[in-house]
Amino acid sequence: MADDSTDAPTTTGTEVLVVGAGPVGLTTAHELARRGVAVRVIDGAPGPATTSRALAVHARTLEIIDQMNVLDLLLPQGRKVEHFTLHLRGRTLIRFDTDYSDMPTRYPFSLMVDQVVTEKVLRDRLATLGVTVEWGVRLDSFTPHENQVDVRLATPDGPAALSVPWLVGADGAHSTVRKNLGLHLTGDTTETWLNADVELDIDLPGDSNHLLHTGSGTLLLVPFPESGKWRVVDTQDTGDADDPEAVRARLEAKVARALGRPATVSAPTWISVFTVQQRMIDKMRVGRCFVAGDAAHIHSPASGQGMNTGIQDAYNLAWKLADVVRGHATEALLDSYSAERVPVGARLLRSTRTATALVALRNAVGPVLLPVALRLVNSIAPLKHRIERKMIRSFCGLTVEYASSPLSLRAAAPSGTEPARRGPQPGQRVSAAASSKDASEDEGLRGLHEELRDPRWTLLVAADPCPAQTTELLDHVDRRYGTAVSVRTVRDLVDDRGGPNQLPDPHGTLRRELGIEAGGFALIRPDGHLAGKGPLSGRHGLLHTLGGLGMEPTDEAPAMVPDQEQTSVPRQ
Repeated sequence: MADDSTDAPTTTGTEVLVVGAGPVGLTTAHELARRGVAVRVIDGAPGPATTSRALAVHARTLEIIDQMNVLDLLLPQGRKVEHFTLHLRGRTLIRFDTDYSDMPTRYPFSLMVDQVVTEKVLRDRLATLGVTVEWGVRLDSFTPHENQVDVRLATPDGPAALSVPWLVGADGAHSTVRKNLGLHLTGDTTETWLNADVELDIDLPGDSNHLLHTGSGTLLLVPFPESGKWRVVDTQDTGDADDPEAVRARLEAKVARALGRPATVSAPTWISVFTVQQRMIDKMRVGRCFVAGDAAHIHSPASGQGMNTGIQDAYNLAWKLADVVRGHATEALLDSYSAERVPVGARLLRSTRTATALVALRNAVGPVLLPVALRLVNSIAPLKHRIERKMIRSFCGLTVEYASSPLSLRAAAPSGTEPARRGPQPGQRVSAAASSKDASEDEGLRGLHEELRDPRWTLLVAADPCPAQTTELLDHVDRRYGTAVSVRTVRDLVDDRGGPNQLPDPHGTLRRELGIEAGGFALIRPDGHLAGKGPLSGRHGLLHTLGGLGMEPTDEAPAMVPDQEQTSVPRQ
């Protein structure tokens, strides 16, 4: 906590102080700044990282980066990986392919791109929003209060004290924010592995990760975007980390033995020995302070979850905090951050623990049983496809949903009706609807894809025709909530009688994919998850629904004359 002898904190124009300028902190800051929040980003490091840690950007994270309007800068700098190949004693045992057939997405692959590059892309885009990272500025201590957080910083010019309304700790596994809040990581440590980034002169497809069984252990080879460059993860031998030549020679011998042919490995450009940890905290908000990413949960790197989960934390938090800061929502909205993201962290601990065991392959009889088992899998196509789908589901992030969230509303349509069953359900992501095979050719689905890039909530109303009272209601919602909610009338064709902000859906594909019928609505959160859908049966019901989600009107327009029915979308 802050030293009592420190000068009184200075009140600044900063609304949110973000501690940490890795992918999590940069995503948080970007999404706050994109919504007009005055944000400051500090990092105790002297400058940007020069060595990569995370490499894989998975499908759901790619969707998020697209919704942030940043993917066009990142995608060309990475390599698509769509396979996972196992090798033993010179034999390729099996190649698993990616299978997203039951999880539609526009990005059915993992993108391998240096974390250094990911961070630079985010920093550059953040700079266009007027926010630059302050390097060499370290959070020394802070004192939370009811209405602000008093912060003490260590800067190159000496100590500085200030007060900010909100504080976000994206400061990694050794988080100062987490420790000062008294939050404790619980879990376990399992193994110690070695990472080495090398040039590898051997013929291996670069569109696949490769697991090499070396007899008593394994090497995991992960391709960089640059041809011939690989990250090698040694799950058995971690010695001589301070001797690059010894590490190089050991890896070269192991690769050659596993692949059954000579291999040339260059001197590592980066070596890291790390303990595989599975730890998390049980809440991610304390008053006006939050933690995200590795500050809140630490996972095994076996399936590349750390950075992806952290970016998803940041994306979940930032829109909620921005709505509260801008007066579009009550502070109760912020309670949903922990309610939604802590269970995600818990599920990931379980799945990454399994992935760690599979990558390490410690079983002594593995070399004998693996070829037999995988030969059987390879010969039974339905079994192989089932395994492929299960593998993808474990790390792609597309199955994360918030059905039990306080922001998820029960469907208003009678249970069991076709509209209620069709399409995403409350808490699920709606990007699947914009990812069907004909999405690029369909005007309505393209419109949804563009709408997901809007930083506001989205209210879609299927109004074809659009009665005068519906137009009046939607105009009213647009006037009172328009800075926080994008109100769109979905209909076959655009004309001057079709309601406000029309979104053309000439073939009805969008309405079918979302499961909304004439007179119905779908309310989509700013992060692309469905809040609820059902019949639009009255004005006060809709306004009550928005208010129940914590939304605040942005003007003082008088209430409209009551009409007959309410929209029946009860809270879960």
